[in-house]
Amino acid sequence: MPEFRYRAADRQGALREGQLRADSADAALRQLRQQGLTPIGLTEGGSSSATASSGALVQTTSRPRRARRPGAEDVLAMTNELTVLLRAGLPLDRAFKVMIGMNANPAMTEVLAQILDAVKGGKGLSQALRPHVALFGEFYINMVRSGEAGGRLGEVLARLGEHLERSRALRQSVISALIYPSILIVVAILSVFLMLGFVVPQFETLFADMGQALPLPTRIVVGAGHAVADYGVFGLMLAAVVWFFWKRWLVTTAGRNWRDRQILRLPVLGAVLIKYEITRFSRTLGTLLGSGVSMLESISIALDTIGNIHVRQALVGLTGAVKQGGRLATELEKSGVFTPMATHMVMIGEETGRVDSMLLELARVYDDEVQAGVKRALTLLEPVLILVLGVVIAAIIISILMGILSVNDLAV
Repeated sequence: MPEFRYRAADRQGALREGQLRADSADAALRQLRQQGLTPIGLTEGGSSSATASSGALVQTTSRPRRARRPGAEDVLAMTNELTVLLRAGLPLDRAFKVMIGMNANPAMTEVLAQILDAVKGGKGLSQALRPHVALFGEFYINMVRSGEAGGRLGEVLARLGEHLERSRALRQSVISALIYPSILIVVAILSVFLMLGFVVPQFETLFADMGQALPLPTRIVVGAGHAVADYGVFGLMLAAVVWFFWKRWLVTTAGRNWRDRQILRLPVLGAVLIKYEITRFSRTLGTLLGSGVSMLESISIALDTIGNIHVRQALVGLTGAVKQGGRLATELEKSGVFTPMATHMVMIGEETGRVDSMLLELARVYDDEVQAGVKRALTLLEPVLILVLGVVIAAIIISILMGILSVNDLAV
């Protein structure tokens, strides 16, 4: 009979851990419930998988406790864990006690403790989250508030967890797709730097007496190699300083305006980025509307999720137009950002009374298009980078060979 390790919450909300023997995982879960425990996680024979009573997965593998600033991953984990605990029937304060015992990030544990203190003091969860708006965001807090108002906090948290998971998956897919081209660019720069700084100077003594008799390409390459060898360190320091001030300028209003405008002008990635921003907007708006948040408030919050300034400016008049009686689909079409297919889907949602569902479906469609667009762009970018690197290295080699041939011609 296999042995299982479990983590469970008792009727007082305290976290309990132990071992038991059962024929299967389902039988082990039944034993725990018969003992008045709410299963949080269950592992068999050191397995890293875990099973929760609601069917959701809660990771229970031990993680090293390390101090780091809470981020999106911590918020997602908290949302999923809280959904499981509330569905299992635990009161809100006990659920937070259990999460505090399970959390592996001391900084996030402190945040959970502050939320628990506020809840025990009589505040609602949305009010308890308000001091931590920088971590959770207006979208998250308004979703929780809508769940409290409608008595559907567990359901709203489940929907919120799905939203956060999909947003993370989309973001990670874009980042993962950009890793290889980034590595390729770094390798290309290092290759050229090493050739100019270490390979080309080896031929400098051979060309020393040639002077102006050397071919022009050879003189250029030798000069570049000499500059890299003598001033390469200073060049790197200067580049680091320029990069530092460049990054600081990009966070200013003028810098962000310039950056966002240039990104939208990129041949293929510009259109992909617009779809990415519209995906975030549509998913946020659809999720909020489906959770009972008012249209105007939902639009205002959804606009704040758009990262590109110029895309946001194209939609900035949406709230006022809808407030004055305009139809959402019509105003989206006027913005020039949404495609005819997108506005048509929203129009169908308005006619059928399912705007939230159609917006979520639109976000799903755009998800696929963004991923396909990124792959298509990288399919074009990778051979271009390889070709450029090959041409640069070939030009350096050919220039050196031309110099060597010139030396031979003079010797003859």
